[in-house]
Amino acid sequence: MSDRAGVNAPATPTDGWPVPKSAYIHVPFCRHRCGYCNFSVVAQRDDLIERYVQAIDLELQTLDRPAIETLFIGGGTPTHLPPPVLDRFLNQVGQRFDLNQLVEFSVEANPEDIDPTTLNVLSDHGVNRISLGVQSFHQSKLNILQRGHDEAIAVNAIEMSAERIGNVSIDLIFAAPGETIEQWTEDLRLALSLPIDHLSTYALTFEKGTSFWNRLRQGELKELGDDVEVEMYQTARAMSQTVGLSHYEISNFARPDRQCLHNRAYWDGRGWYAAGPGAANFCDGYRNVNHRSTTTYLKKVESGVSPISESERITVQQYARERFAFGVRMIEGVDVDQLSRESGIDLRELCGADLAKMVSDGLISDVAERVTLTERGILFADGVASTLLG
Repeated sequence: MSDRAGVNAPATPTDGWPVPKSAYIHVPFCRHRCGYCNFSVVAQRDDLIERYVQAIDLELQTLDRPAIETLFIGGGTPTHLPPPVLDRFLNQVGQRFDLNQLVEFSVEANPEDIDPTTLNVLSDHGVNRISLGVQSFHQSKLNILQRGHDEAIAVNAIEMSAERIGNVSIDLIFAAPGETIEQWTEDLRLALSLPIDHLSTYALTFEKGTSFWNRLRQGELKELGDDVEVEMYQTARAMSQTVGLSHYEISNFARPDRQCLHNRAYWDGRGWYAAGPGAANFCDGYRNVNHRSTTTYLKKVESGVSPISESERITVQQYARERFAFGVRMIEGVDVDQLSRESGIDLRELCGADLAKMVSDGLISDVAERVTLTERGILFADGVASTLLG
């Protein structure tokens, strides 16, 4: 199902394009679509599940069973698949990759889907990291976010997952309409008292095309001010540190040796395979994105046609800039000279003026070959990344 036949290969970095050691599989099914969600998701279309499971296997057959070190099943809601189907799906995925070198196997889940049967299926297939979409423990906030669980369900899911899987990550959203600093602090306090190893926090965004975006424009929802959002973010940074969750990327905190290795492959530009509706891969210097529509994706794969809707050949300069921009979001920063050697692009020459201005503006520190965000720069990380992308 290749769509690149006859296309000249792009110029390569100094050591060649990275050989992917990671894979992402997108499961689009959900009980319902939350108002803020802009992912490739279908709700109340369980009639498509069987076709999807077969289509994923067909798409993965084109990969020739590569060896990978991290595998991430995301969505959507992978655990929305009924346990027998989930078992068959994970078995198929496991057969399409060489997992002998696998060190991290993550699956996303919603708290309301967690029960002993589902956890047993995940564990039996070697899943050693679970990412729970908790978002909040406050009922009023959960109602606004249109989530299907309550505090008791979320706490129980975390505790059960920690006992069975062992490595638990949770997502929390802050700056929801009407949310106070006190409510956010309570969310954090409860989350950090539970057996989690990783925490991701995200400010609520109103993405164009979502129902939240429409409601914002109609005045039904109101964004919190920037000052409150910053205070909430800084509160998460401070509280996480006190319980041993180190801030290692703009939105992510982890215990020692519990950073998300799969996401690091993205941030480090190491290459990855991907399958499923809307999934994007980076292989051999190309970025390919599958059709976002689940039904279109299914029809393409079932007809033996590539499900790719967009294919972009990445230049070496673009590759170097992207690695720089995503890498600087890591709190440890980027070794610019090493990245220049690996890419074959002199980033100090290419980005010199921008780096000097951002140093002058107090956004970055450029010391001993390493560029890192300053405390001020952490609050403007998106702007720093945008500048580095050129």
